[in-house]
Amino acid sequence: MTALTLSTAAVSGLRADAVVVGVAKGARGPVVAPGAEAVDKAYDGRLAEVLETLGASGAEGEVTKLPAPSGFKAPVVVAVGLGSVPEKDETYGAESLRRAAGVAARALAGSKKAAFALPLTDAADAGAVGEGALMGAYTFDAYKENGKEAKAGGKTPLAEVTLLGGKSRDKAFKAAVERAVAVTEELNRARDLINTPPNDLTPEAFAAVAQAAAKEHGIKVQVLDEKALAKGGYGGILGVGAGSSAAPRLVKLSYTSSKAKKHLALVGKGITYDSGGISLKPPGHNETMKCDMSGAAAVFAAVVAAARLGLEVNVTGWLALAENMPSGSATRPGDVLRMYSGKTVEVLNTDAEGRLVLADALWKASEEKPDAIIDVATLTGAMVLALGNRLFGVMANDDAFRTAVVEAAEEVGEESWPMPLPTHLRKGMDSPTADIANMGERMGGGLVAGLFLKEFVGEGITWAHLDIAGPAYNEQGPFGYTPKGGTGSAVRTLVRLAELTAAGDLG
Repeated sequence: MTALTLSTAAVSGLRADAVVVGVAKGARGPVVAPGAEAVDKAYDGRLAEVLETLGASGAEGEVTKLPAPSGFKAPVVVAVGLGSVPEKDETYGAESLRRAAGVAARALAGSKKAAFALPLTDAADAGAVGEGALMGAYTFDAYKENGKEAKAGGKTPLAEVTLLGGKSRDKAFKAAVERAVAVTEELNRARDLINTPPNDLTPEAFAAVAQAAAKEHGIKVQVLDEKALAKGGYGGILGVGAGSSAAPRLVKLSYTSSKAKKHLALVGKGITYDSGGISLKPPGHNETMKCDMSGAAAVFAAVVAAARLGLEVNVTGWLALAENMPSGSATRPGDVLRMYSGKTVEVLNTDAEGRLVLADALWKASEEKPDAIIDVATLTGAMVLALGNRLFGVMANDDAFRTAVVEAAEEVGEESWPMPLPTHLRKGMDSPTADIANMGERMGGGLVAGLFLKEFVGEGITWAHLDIAGPAYNEQGPFGYTPKGGTGSAVRTLVRLAELTAAGDLG
């Protein structure tokens, strides 16, 4: 894991492999951003001119490397684009700093230490730069043969990031860095889980990871195996896992604070591999289905992060874990499952399985009467069609709560969009055989799924549903602080919602 430190040392005397500075896109060319004054001075005030000569414009995501000026112990200066120069009296936004730091960290893979001289107006900026750098430095190489990656041109992650201008003895700066480390380490652990091949990350294996983390961080954990699930009547989770030799699990993680006044419940879809079951997915749709447990990974990471941060709120995480496979024992289209709530569901499509495991977990979470429930899931392809690959949809049974979730996501740099729950779509899930079917109208499929989940939320409980099917897994090239593969989508939003709940600012 990349180390993160603060320093007020002079940039010229700092022993590092590189110094990172920010450059913005101005009306007349690149503009050196605040934080790099000493570096600019060492270039006789001509750093912007030199960068322009090298083709730099300051555009977001742009990286320009040049030899460090005479007298510097670091041999290289890395200029990273921040985008447009802020308007008068404004500063660089936190997300711009995160993305720039992430780009720089990726560009410096293979380096031992880099000094980041990016704009730090306050402690919050330090936290944003720290988050971006630690997320950008992420790699997943657990399955690479020793030495093979290096031979193929791969490089180890940047080992240490030093934030220049950050006051190491200042309580606010220190807290911001500690928060950045806790949140990003857990987010990167979620990425590891998402990227782990499904032959190794079975429901039982995922549960074991959760148990180990819970023990390490003082979190209570309870794991229901297939026998306990059968005894408890969890028909949704059992029905989805019926076709696999890897039995399902329901994991409960409970972080409690003696000062807590609120209780937040988080529920995650954890399909460790989704073949579609008997309703088999077509060719080309199976290869990345190890990522169908991204919601459970996000919930797991958020609970552990809340514990590490010592938030004054009770946070319960529910991981609904199963593998959806076709076999002679698999649930068939037309089967009826009796859910944990007692409600019966006619399964019209076994590839609409995420809502079935979530339904059991949502009802179980509701029994504890939390102040709010938030579920997270890679639930529908319809949401990807609606919002693309970088935004997640937010639905809720309370408009104000939905707005609060969207605002929290924006605050931490995750893109989302509020979505409705049109009541007229509910009729499409009427079943002549059971209380409800797991499929409804094809158009608006993401909203139909949200309406299905709503049926399993306890009366009077505030609830939101995050469909992260688009941003959970990046199949394209890396960008900003986002790697190829598992992204850890929604982790930062969930942690921020827990913080807001602790502060009494949510609900």
